[in-house]
Amino acid sequence: MHKDELLELHEQMVTIKEYFAGLEQVDPALFEPYEELDVTPDDVHMSKSEHKHAVFVLGNALANAMSEDEFSDAGRVGKRMRELAEDAERKL
Repeated sequence: MHKDELLELHEQMVTIKEYFAGLEQVDPALFEPYEELDVTPDDVHMSKSEHKHAVFVLGNALANAMSEDEFSDAGRVGKRMRELAEDAERKL
């Protein structure tokens, strides 16, 4: 994936995050790991690797926001996103 495509994906995922963050039943603490990264789609000067890591961290948070438990489809996606985020972080 090219960096511009990754930035577009990141931007779309942030839009989804904003929707879920506005829901009463979603714990806002789910998104704290993403917020702590301080990497937004507007930060075009940041590396592709940093955006990739942010996308995986955000993907994990979104999957957890949608999951009923770790064995649901979203729960399994969340687990995989967490693994990918850890791998991406090691490569930073």
